[in-house]
Amino acid sequence: MLRRLARLIGDGAFGAASGALAGLASFVFLEALDAGTELRVERTWLIWLLPVGGLVIGLAAPAAGPRAAGGTSLAVGEARRYSGGIPALMAPLVLFGTLLGHLVGASVGREGAAVQMSSSITDSVARAGRIDRDRRAVLARAALAGGFGSVFGVPWAGLVFALEASHRRSLRTIVAAAGASFVGHAVVVALGHQHPARPTLDLPLGPLLPLRLLAAAVLFGVAARLFRSALTRVRRRMARHVTRPFLRPVLGGLVTLGLALLVGRDALGLSLPLIDDAIGGVDLAWWMPWLKLLLTVVALGTGFVGGEVTPLFVAGATLGAVAAGPLGLPQAALASIGLVSVFGAAARLPLTGAVMAGELFGWQAILPALVVTWVARAVVGRRGIYDDEVVPAPTAR
Repeated sequence: MLRRLARLIGDGAFGAASGALAGLASFVFLEALDAGTELRVERTWLIWLLPVGGLVIGLAAPAAGPRAAGGTSLAVGEARRYSGGIPALMAPLVLFGTLLGHLVGASVGREGAAVQMSSSITDSVARAGRIDRDRRAVLARAALAGGFGSVFGVPWAGLVFALEASHRRSLRTIVAAAGASFVGHAVVVALGHQHPARPTLDLPLGPLLPLRLLAAAVLFGVAARLFRSALTRVRRRMARHVTRPFLRPVLGGLVTLGLALLVGRDALGLSLPLIDDAIGGVDLAWWMPWLKLLLTVVALGTGFVGGEVTPLFVAGATLGAVAAGPLGLPQAALASIGLVSVFGAAARLPLTGAVMAGELFGWQAILPALVVTWVARAVVGRRGIYDDEVVPAPTAR
C-alpha cells in the first residue's frame, strides 16, 4: 500500500515537472508566435515568401527523422501505447517550423507545436534521467495534458484531453496529467502571457432549441468529416505524386499564396480575429469557414508544421456565426459552440470539447456543447485526425 502511494506521489511530482517544462515551452512559443503574427500583419509582403518558407521547412524536416513527421498523431500514439518515445529533435523542429509557417501566413495551428514540444522535451528528459519505461509511458500521457492545457489556458480541458486522447484513465495517469496541465497553465500565466477572455454562453430556451442544435451538430459534423477526409487524401496524393518530400510544402505555399491573392488574407495564419468577429456578431461571408478548412488542408497536407486545433476553432466559430441566422440562434452562442464542436468532432474528443467550452464560455456551456459535439462526432465516423498511422519505432528500453 505504501509503495503504491509513493509511486502515485512520484507520478504527480514527475507530472508537475513535465508541466513546468511544457509551460515554459508554451510561453516562449506563444510570445514568439504573437510577435511573428504581428510582423506578418505589418509587413504584408511576407506572404510572398510562402513557397520559400515551405522549401526551408521541407529541407529541415528530414533532420528530425521519419517519425517526427507523425506530428501530434505520434504524440497521441505514444500516449496510447508507449513504444519508442518521441524524437528529441521534434521539439526544435516543430518550434522553428511552426513559427516560420505563421510568419509567412501558412494556415496551421499552435496546439500541435505545444503538444509535440511537451512530449518531445518530457520524453528526452525522462530518458536522460534513466526513468523506467513504465513511468515514461505515464509521462507520455501527462505531456499531452501539459501541452494542451498550457497553450490554450484550459487546464481542466488539458487533463481531459490527455485521458480521452490516450484512452487511458488509470489513477496514475489522472494524477500525472493533472499535475502537468495545471502546472503548465500556471507557468504560462506566471510568466505574463494573457489568454483572451471570452463572453459567457447564453442560449435562449424554447421548444425548437433541441432541433436547432441538432441541425447545427450535423453541420459541424459534416465540416469536421470533410476536413479529416480531405487532409488524409491530400497527404496520400502528395506522397504518391510528389516524390521529393521537400517540394511538397513548396507546392502548398504556392497554392496558399494563390488563394490569398484571390480571396484575401483574413484566413491566413492563426486567423484569431475571425473568432472575435464570429462571437462579436460581425457578419461573415458564408464561404469563410470552408476557406479556412481548405487553407489548413493545403498547409498540413503538403507538409507545413503545426497543429489542427486552432484552425478548427476558427472554422467552427465562423461556421456557427454563418449558420446562426438560418437556424434562429444567437450568433455569439452558436459561434461559441461551433468553436469547440468542430474540433471535438474531428478529433473524436467530445468530452474535451465540452470541458473546454465550460472553461472558455462558462460552465453552463458544457451540456449543450457536449450534446452537439457528440452528435457531430457520430457524423465524422470511426476515425479522427489523430488516428493516422505513424512510422513504428523499436521497443523502448
